[in-house]
Amino acid sequence: MSHYRSNLRDVEFNLFEVNRLGDYLGAPPFEEFDPDTVRAVLAEVDRMAKDEFAASFVEADRTPLELVDGEVKLPDALRRSIDAYYDGDWDLFALPRSLGGAGTPPSVIRAAEEFLVGANPTAYFYVIGTLMAMVIDGVGTPEQSQRFAKPMVERHWGGTMVLTEPDAGSDVGAGVTRATQIEDEIYHLEGVKRFITSGEHDYSENIVHLVLARRDGAGPGTKGLSMFIVPKYLVNDDGTLGERNGVVCTRIEHKMGIRGSTTCELTFGADRPAIGYLVGGVHQGIRQMFHVIEQARMLIGIKSASTLSTGYLNALDYAKERLQGPDLTQARDKTAPRVPVISHPNVRRLLMTQKAFAEGLRALYSYAGWVQDQIRVHPDDDHWERLNDLLLPLVKGYSSEKAYQLLAQSLQVLGGSGFTQDYPMEQYIRDAKIDTLYEGTTGIQALDLFFRKIVRDQGATLTRVGSEVAEFVKGGADGDPFAAERELLGTALEDTQALVGAMVAALMAAQQEPTEVYKAGLHANPLLESLSELLIGWRLLVHAEIATAALEGANPDDRAFYEGKVASGRWFAANVLPGIGLRRARAEGEDGALMELPVEAF
Repeated sequence: MSHYRSNLRDVEFNLFEVNRLGDYLGAPPFEEFDPDTVRAVLAEVDRMAKDEFAASFVEADRTPLELVDGEVKLPDALRRSIDAYYDGDWDLFALPRSLGGAGTPPSVIRAAEEFLVGANPTAYFYVIGTLMAMVIDGVGTPEQSQRFAKPMVERHWGGTMVLTEPDAGSDVGAGVTRATQIEDEIYHLEGVKRFITSGEHDYSENIVHLVLARRDGAGPGTKGLSMFIVPKYLVNDDGTLGERNGVVCTRIEHKMGIRGSTTCELTFGADRPAIGYLVGGVHQGIRQMFHVIEQARMLIGIKSASTLSTGYLNALDYAKERLQGPDLTQARDKTAPRVPVISHPNVRRLLMTQKAFAEGLRALYSYAGWVQDQIRVHPDDDHWERLNDLLLPLVKGYSSEKAYQLLAQSLQVLGGSGFTQDYPMEQYIRDAKIDTLYEGTTGIQALDLFFRKIVRDQGATLTRVGSEVAEFVKGGADGDPFAAERELLGTALEDTQALVGAMVAALMAAQQEPTEVYKAGLHANPLLESLSELLIGWRLLVHAEIATAALEGANPDDRAFYEGKVASGRWFAANVLPGIGLRRARAEGEDGALMELPVEAF
């Protein structure tokens, strides 16, 4: 039986009942889609994800990868999972029409990604060459699209994003990999990169690396970086593969999780020239690379949400079946029958915590997916782009932190059995930890949220979202069953706004006393947490309202689902939203003493 437990019902609830996807399907730019088509497609992705795609989840983790003469051979089971993905043409699902895709709504793409990256993140990381193809097609020259992007799709070539260097780490602008111009857009690259996902493997006949490097004479920092196409094998004018290029995997990382994914050190130009092609013929590397980074951050947030969801659903199945101990009301009766552990208060507390957050993280990424749809539907309104920018660090940063934290509770429900490899929990936890680290650590996401997405925007987008939350708070009529929850949400909104205000005040004070900026830095992560929880609380209460209206006349299965949605919204409002007030108090009382503490005192 598959390890993966999906929640297709909640995915469809988000798409159709909450975000009302059906209202804009059938019209440009999504004229080729209707609700029945979307439901059928998602049902098939869900099936494939649980069956063929998930089948290699364990074997890929248990089979050590080896680097032999610069090559890495993938396990047969993993190859079969990847085959199933390509055999179903799922690589075309997210592509634009220019590359043979269907022009699928982004919200539907995100839903499909939940199934795939939750069922087998290792396998999914090998098939994201299509993302690199989209970037080359979008910002490269027509010749580069023809030579690289199209065969990446048609021949299933691999693709990577290559940023990190051993001595630079998250400070991408400190990279020293050099690019020396040979002629026109052709350069020779020299340097070493590390932590490159899928940087070497034998599934694809070619791997195309998108590499950031600093051309001779370029300035410091990220502005001096350019992006280059560096294929594993050079591509001849007629499309055939030429000789091996001078980019070689010189080491694979042995990791805590996603062990079947080759995470590589790549060396450029050691034994032979590493030929790279300047993307688009322009030196705009970091701007171009952000087309990849933003998609990757969204994917990682979805991976986190999906892993928490399957962890919770596995724990729920176990809790319904595992008999242990009497009911608490009969604890003194030694003859009382054993009950399923879901009958015990503490287990129910653990399960409801996981349920509310699993549904909340899905609600957050689904809302972001809906916003991405609006970018396509309303291309002349830049609000949607700015709102998407605001949401990305929340989806990536908060989801990854919360999923890793709560997967420990999924394991806890299983007791000692959860600590063994008989169940997938321990692998979920190992595989999930990386989500808080790559594509920008949570601290980086938090700084990006405050200094770029809020301050540079002068709070305009945040204010508009806040006004929508405020409208919901005021929206209850007489006899409103969610009056108490609206009040909690209103208080959380005020607390979040005050937290932002305290950080902005520190930033303003830093103009006179530079060290005051530390006070803002100390509370960047709490701001990311607070804003994420505010928006999740809002979305879950919207869900609860919709579910309440749908309860009348619902069949038994739907009734249980809708009752669960109401319970999640109420629980989140009562148990999570009040915590934002504590973060506000800490920010307003911040004295900066932590930054004055001598290093020796730690």
